[in-house]
Amino acid sequence: MARQPQLAGEERTASKRVGALAGLLPFVRPYRPLVLGAGVALVLTASISLLLPVAVRRVIDGFNAGAELLDSYFAGAMVIAGLLALGTGLRYYLVTRLGERVVADIRKAVFDRVVGMSPAFYERVMTGEVVSRITTDTTLILSVVGSSVSIALRNALILLGGIALMMFTSAKLTGLVLLIVPLVLVPIITQGRRLRRLSRENQDWIAASSGAASEVLGAVQTVQAFTHETESRGDFARVTEAAFVSAKDRIRTRAAMTVAVIFLVFAGVVGVLWIGARDVRAGGMSPGELVQFVIYAIMAAGAVAALSEIWGELQRAAGATERLAELLAVTDTVPEPARPVPLPRPARGEIAFEGVTFNYPTRPEQSALDAMDLHVRPGETVALVGPSGAGKTTVIQLLLRFYDPDSGRVTLDGIALTEMARADFRKVLALVPQDPVIFATTARENIRFGRPDATDAEVEAAARTAAAHDFLSALPNGYDTEVGERGVMLSGGQKQRIAIARAILRDAAVLLLDEATSALDAESERAVQKAVEAVSKGRTTLIVAHRLATVKKADRIIVLDGGRIVATGTHDTLVEQGGLYARLARLQFTEGLAAE
Repeated sequence: MARQPQLAGEERTASKRVGALAGLLPFVRPYRPLVLGAGVALVLTASISLLLPVAVRRVIDGFNAGAELLDSYFAGAMVIAGLLALGTGLRYYLVTRLGERVVADIRKAVFDRVVGMSPAFYERVMTGEVVSRITTDTTLILSVVGSSVSIALRNALILLGGIALMMFTSAKLTGLVLLIVPLVLVPIITQGRRLRRLSRENQDWIAASSGAASEVLGAVQTVQAFTHETESRGDFARVTEAAFVSAKDRIRTRAAMTVAVIFLVFAGVVGVLWIGARDVRAGGMSPGELVQFVIYAIMAAGAVAALSEIWGELQRAAGATERLAELLAVTDTVPEPARPVPLPRPARGEIAFEGVTFNYPTRPEQSALDAMDLHVRPGETVALVGPSGAGKTTVIQLLLRFYDPDSGRVTLDGIALTEMARADFRKVLALVPQDPVIFATTARENIRFGRPDATDAEVEAAARTAAAHDFLSALPNGYDTEVGERGVMLSGGQKQRIAIARAILRDAAVLLLDEATSALDAESERAVQKAVEAVSKGRTTLIVAHRLATVKKADRIIVLDGGRIVATGTHDTLVEQGGLYARLARLQFTEGLAAE
């Protein structure tokens, strides 16, 4: 079912006024010279535009004054036109450049913020919605900063200047024109609030549509394998149709506001001009003055019409700014310490869980770890085994500080993780996840992701150790073959071996293997097990595994069940003791051969 999207699982608050655009000021402020230059060009072009009607009046009223004077008027008009063209071009260049620069900074700021958010954030918000905000919402802001604000200010200057010069030309006619203003403001104010709300709602649905598409396309093989294309198309169609309906309401509201404003403005101007024409016939003003007034009235009316349209754009941009501000202001549930303690180098790799209790934020009623005490000595290889949901992977995630425990603490070399900068202590950890992530680049760069400054020789050495060299060499371009989005060109086992090579290349003090051999065939698993044994020497290793053959040679095996440690020992000791481990071993080694 299509749903109204939300950020961080919270209800959306009502959209603020256009003043929300003030949130862009921190991004505009560093470029004051550009703003100043654009402002000067803006005032110059608006002023020149307001001089043109004066030149027209002089030409009309001085038409019979002689050819020489007439020529000078037309020459002056050409100079004004040239200045207007130059000023407009300069304004366009400066304003557009400012818009592109500001939007680039906003995109970087938002990405910098969300890429560092802990996984708890992504349990509550779809990545597709975040991407939509970085792309669609910033595009709206680009149109405003790079165009709409400049046009709005120019039209505001023309409106104010036009009214002043209309007053100078004919106070009587200007007074009549100003009587129309309250009528024009009524639809702008009343419909503006509705338009702002609809604009925000429309952007939310667009983000939901992007999120739905991203989710399905990211799992397209599963979708096709289960012949779920029809249902997926239907779900996407519903969300997209909801976005269209929302956009249709917004367009209808804006169109109605535009019709009302333009009709009231121009109907009023026509009425005033009818009175002005009668004054010319009575000799109360010259034909040139009337034409001058007409031009100013048309300029002012056009400015009002333009401002009413731009107002809608500003409403949409205000909603986009609010949405981006939400991402920039969202609070991470795993905060960095104010004064981080540095992890001493070289790291020893001593790990301790002291009375750790933890519930996942989205499953608060279900305990993932319950008062766990665990100490891993430097250089020790410890395996974590147990049924699904026992808390094995949770240990890895807390050690990486993707989450903080509800009570107790996790330490590395005697220092609590909460006291250190995440980027500092994570440098001494190397992870091989159960579902390895392969990026849309070459195989070589995927391995080098573990240590960007590694040489090609070091990359290939890590691949050999991870039993990946042979299949990588057989690729069309060897290590430099593009492996496609999410490694679509590779098998599950090949992806896992690249992930293991990535961790080996990192050469970290602590190696974390979360079902690292689950996708390997028997031969590759044996090769990787030998590699892990070699790499584990001299470094602390935590191995999470369902297949007990992977953990038999561990220095110590920790058996977890329901978030608690229920047994500890070597493989042989635990088998002799009976209990959960012995039952798992019996299933796998005696009765569970088919499962292997």
